[in-house]
Amino acid sequence: MTTRPPLPPFTEETARQKVQAAEDAWNTRDPRKVSLAYTEDSIWRNRGAFVTGRDQIVKFLATKWESELDYALRKELWAFGGNRIAVRFQYEIRDQAGQWWRSYGNELWEFDANGLMRRREASINDVPIEQNDRRIFGPRTQSDRQPLPLQ
Repeated sequence: MTTRPPLPPFTEETARQKVQAAEDAWNTRDPRKVSLAYTEDSIWRNRGAFVTGRDQIVKFLATKWESELDYALRKELWAFGGNRIAVRFQYEIRDQAGQWWRSYGNELWEFDANGLMRRREASINDVPIEQNDRRIFGPRTQSDRQPLPLQ
């Protein structure tokens, strides 16, 4: 049986570790690598898309990152309890027409006893930005650990 520490029930420290691990994985833009954090039958709602299982997760993420160029993500712990974590996040991308976007969202995560995510619900809003308004440039560095700005 695959385990993905830290395992629930989460403390503040382990919930923060889980959030940072998710951010780090998503910033690789490697659909297969990202999918390994989810159960084989994981259920997602991502905006208006409904995805079930690792194979669909891989396909969804591959399509996402083909069109979302220069993807860079930041996640922040919002709340936690038992086997659930809530995060807020922002990411920036450039679309294929050259327009930059910042996306703001919230995710609700539920984990199995082995630390794999079995449910992910994401609500996301997109705002067009100018290139000179960008503030997320690749994976987070150790000195880049401040809270996400609201706008």
